[in-house]
Amino acid sequence: MLGKTAAGLYWMFRYLERAENNARLLEAGFRLALTRSDRSDEEWGGVLDCVGARETYLAHNSAIAQGPAIDFVLRAKENPSNVLANMELARNNARLVRTALSREVWEAVNESWMEVKSALAQPVPTRDLPEVLNLIKQRSAFVRGALHGTMLRNDVFNFARLGTFIERADFTARLIDVKYYVLLPSAAQVGSTLDNMQWEQILRASGGRASFRWLHGADISAKQIVDFLILDGQMPRSIAFCISKLQSNLGYLEKEYGERHPCHDCVDGMVGRLASVTVEQVFDEGLHEFILDILGRMAELHNKLQADFRFEA
Repeated sequence: MLGKTAAGLYWMFRYLERAENNARLLEAGFRLALTRSDRSDEEWGGVLDCVGARETYLAHNSAIAQGPAIDFVLRAKENPSNVLANMELARNNARLVRTALSREVWEAVNESWMEVKSALAQPVPTRDLPEVLNLIKQRSAFVRGALHGTMLRNDVFNFARLGTFIERADFTARLIDVKYYVLLPSAAQVGSTLDNMQWEQILRASGGRASFRWLHGADISAKQIVDFLILDGQMPRSIAFCISKLQSNLGYLEKEYGERHPCHDCVDGMVGRLASVTVEQVFDEGLHEFILDILGRMAELHNKLQADFRFEA
C-alpha cells in the first residue's frame, strides 16, 4: 500500500475517534457542571485541559465559562482541533482514500460530516447540547459499523484500526491524568463526595460507566477506576485493551507484508509493560508518572508508524 493511502486511513479514523472523544468529554463536563453550579467554570477548565486547548482558549476569551468553552470545543474557528474540524478532516481523508473504502464506509463518513456540519452551523443552545453530542457519538459509531460490516480484514482495515486505537488510548490516558492533577482541588478531597463524582464523570467520558457498575456495583474508588481504565483487558476504551489491539493489527500487517519494523517492537514493549504491572504498583510509582510514560511510548509508536510505513511518501 502507498504510504499516503496508509496515512489517509490512519488519520481518517484518528480524527473520527477524536471528534467522538471530545463529545464524550463535553457530555461528562456538562453533567458535572449541572451538579456543581458553584464551581462549574472550573469543570470547564478541566475539559479544556483535557483537549489541550486552555491556552488557545484564553488567548481569545477573557475567562472560562460554560457557553464559550462548549462552543470552543465544538466549533470555534480559533480551535483547530474542534469537533467540526475533526469531522471535516476525517471526511477529507476519506475522500483521499475513497478507492480503498467500501461504498458504505464512504457514505457513512460523508453523511456524518453533513449532519454534524448542519448541527454545528450555529452555537448550540444549552437545551440542545445533549441531543447534538449524542448525534456526534452516533455518527462515529455509524462509520465504525460500516467499517466492520463491509470491509475486508486486510491492510486497509488494519491501518484504520491503528488510527482508532492509538487515538483512543491517548484520550483515556489524558483523561485520567487531567482528573488526577487538575480536576481535584486538593489532596484533602481524595475519597470525598466531590472526588467520587468526578471519577464517575470520568467513567461517563470513557463510555465505561455501565460496564464498571456491571463489574463492581455501586462502589466507586479511584483504585478500582484506574485499574478499570488502564489495565482491564475487557474494557474497549482501557489503555491495555487499546494497546493489545494495536499489537494485533500490527501483527496482521507483519504477516501480510512479510516484514517486521521498529513499531512492532515498540508496541510489544508497551504490552509487556502493562501486563507486568498491578494497579497498586501504578499508584506506588505515581499515577502521573505512569501516565506520562504511557503517553511518551504512544508518541514514539506514532512516530515509528509514520516512518516504518512511509506515511509521508
